[in-house]
Amino acid sequence: MPNREQLIFVFSLLGTFSFLVVGSRLLASQFELFQRDPNDPDAIPNVFAMAWGSGDSLFQTNQLIALFCGILGTTVFLVFFGRNKRKPVLDATAWHEFPLIAKTVVSPNTAIYRFGLPDPRDILGLPIGQHISVEAEIDGKKIMRSYTPTSSDDDKGHFELLVKSYEKGNISRYLGLLKLGQKVRVKGPKGQFTYTPTLSRELGMIAGGTGITPMLQIIRAALKNPADPTKLSLIYANVNFEDILLKKELDELAERHPGRFSVYYVLNNPPAQWNGGVGFVSKEHIKESLPPTNHDIKILLCGPPLMMTAMKKHLNELGYPEPRTVSKLVDQVFLF
Repeated sequence: MPNREQLIFVFSLLGTFSFLVVGSRLLASQFELFQRDPNDPDAIPNVFAMAWGSGDSLFQTNQLIALFCGILGTTVFLVFFGRNKRKPVLDATAWHEFPLIAKTVVSPNTAIYRFGLPDPRDILGLPIGQHISVEAEIDGKKIMRSYTPTSSDDDKGHFELLVKSYEKGNISRYLGLLKLGQKVRVKGPKGQFTYTPTLSRELGMIAGGTGITPMLQIIRAALKNPADPTKLSLIYANVNFEDILLKKELDELAERHPGRFSVYYVLNNPPAQWNGGVGFVSKEHIKESLPPTNHDIKILLCGPPLMMTAMKKHLNELGYPEPRTVSKLVDQVFLF
């Protein structure tokens, strides 16, 4: 069905067309640009007849058909091709509330939380690589944390957060206790990083735990775009095998895009028969799995603070430039 704006356009088009036709013929009649009926010189020429041509019928059939086809064609074009993009729901200056509509547990303490947008056609409006702020009132205090949705604007009507709940965490525990229908307050977008297909020839990524979320968002966006040539290499570190989040999806993406995406897992406590990295992410892991420093590559970091401190040291020893305190998009090493 056409929306309100499209209907207004159609009727405005018809009204304008009718006004121009009738108005022009009235003016022509007023200034005697058309000959009057010689049998009745006092009669005012029939403007409709003049508008639609002479003949016994007021409206000639072929002209009616032409008008009908024009209106129909305009309406069809507007309905199927002229839909305006809906305004993104996110607002960087105001908080908005969204209800929890689904929860999918992916590990003992981690889940994907799906929040509904006001309309099934709505998009969140979050640039790839940026994040949102989530706010809640806990023990009488307003607490705020930043999260990167794993969903994108291709997912209409909802957005998703991958969150690990900690017993002493504030927002993460609050989200873990949410029941379906309860709401969270969200504001955004925020962040200095925005991914585009021409950003870099290759992206190297180091993630720890839920630090996988901005990486996954970028990986999904890059790999689903056939025109995006960016190569992606990921080192993903966790404590135990069951802590690896969305491993099945990461492995499937690596299998489907062998020339563009690779993932290397590192575990502190690996299971038997483990063929990935063991212990902490080392300088050797980075050297073997990520692209060497160059002007047209970037290294992205996201994870626990102590891990990120160690990664910055390793990268510096391998010749990568040291990241700023607050990373900028132009930096070769970017810390989320």
